[in-house]
Amino acid sequence: MSGVQRLDADSSRHRLISDAVTLSGLDILCIGAADWHTDLLTNQQHLLIRAAEHNRILFVESLGLRRPQLAPRDLRRMGRRLSGALQPLREVDGLHVLSPVVVPLHSNRPVRAVNAQLLTGYVSWAVRKVGLRSPVLWSFVPQAEVLLDRLDLSQVLYYTDDDYAAKAGIDTESFLAAERRFARRSDVILASAPELVTRMRVLNDNVLYAPNVADTRLFAGALEDGPIDPELAALPGPRIVFIGAILAAKIDLDLVVKLARLRPHWTFAFVGPVGPGDPRTNVDALRGLANIHLLGHRPYEQLPAVLRGADATIVPYLLDGEMRSVFPMKTYEYLAAGRPVISTPLETLDDIPEVIKAATAEEFAKRLQEAMETDSDTLRAERSRLAQSHSWESRLDQIADALGPSEPAAASRAAD
Repeated sequence: MSGVQRLDADSSRHRLISDAVTLSGLDILCIGAADWHTDLLTNQQHLLIRAAEHNRILFVESLGLRRPQLAPRDLRRMGRRLSGALQPLREVDGLHVLSPVVVPLHSNRPVRAVNAQLLTGYVSWAVRKVGLRSPVLWSFVPQAEVLLDRLDLSQVLYYTDDDYAAKAGIDTESFLAAERRFARRSDVILASAPELVTRMRVLNDNVLYAPNVADTRLFAGALEDGPIDPELAALPGPRIVFIGAILAAKIDLDLVVKLARLRPHWTFAFVGPVGPGDPRTNVDALRGLANIHLLGHRPYEQLPAVLRGADATIVPYLLDGEMRSVFPMKTYEYLAAGRPVISTPLETLDDIPEVIKAATAEEFAKRLQEAMETDSDTLRAERSRLAQSHSWESRLDQIADALGPSEPAAASRAAD
């Protein structure tokens, strides 16, 4: 990335600004799949923070697709949303963020009707307040369908970056029904995994494959001399690193435990929050092994310092359920950092020869051993070089090409 990196003065969020984005001059109304402030940055933050430098954006926070649980994280989130109901619109990270109040029971038809009225009212008011004119509707979830006939929209982009319908707590039937309706009326669809592409092409002819990418410039910094994360540096080598959310629904915990037992003299460091979105995640089996270390969350800009201390990286994901259509964002982060990557055989990674596949703990141990023994500065530099074309800027370029010229928003802005 060729832009400047800095901290936002209001939120202390790491901002990733690019001066090489072709998506510009648009008014954008984005319906998110999560709240703006989350433990881990997702597609929505990475893309919209960059796009906000050249476009006027209104971001609508999560509509509460997952049934809430009586867990501290969910209760805090509901409390924040209710406390902000009187002042739901704010400016942060260069864009406008709207926090609508909706009832998180999308399987109930009367509740869906109430939510449609609530969402339409909130969004219509915010669109006027922000001054959007003929915006592009860019949605990560199909529940945005209620806005299609109630706003003056220039284009509709559906960006399906995960198989939300397969996630625990989501009402699958109502989600897929909404998706079928919304996808058919979208101008263009971006899908992050082959299975999602196949599903979308039954509904729409204009579907583009958009696997997750990375801040490749930032992570390439792991190849340079610099500090290593202090907690990781204090652990003995070789160090095998995983970065991301630690969730029982994603990670093959049994495989990790077997692997750690097979190689008791290796260090396995997991960097990320435990259980976000899945408070039932139990990691007692990991905590019970002396060579597995849960180091907790790190701000995004500190992750290269973590990978600078890694001898290899892993993606020990499950292969069924929602994981069939997951393209791990960490893939190109690991590769941009130059580190060997060993993953379970996810179909989404089939076309990336730099990722080494292993199906069992025994295979993981063997592939990790081989990768670390043969690794070199030359191989690390080559992995990083190959990853550079898979950047967030390249994704914004793809979106710009898909949407084409946007005279309505550009003309209205010129008239302001």
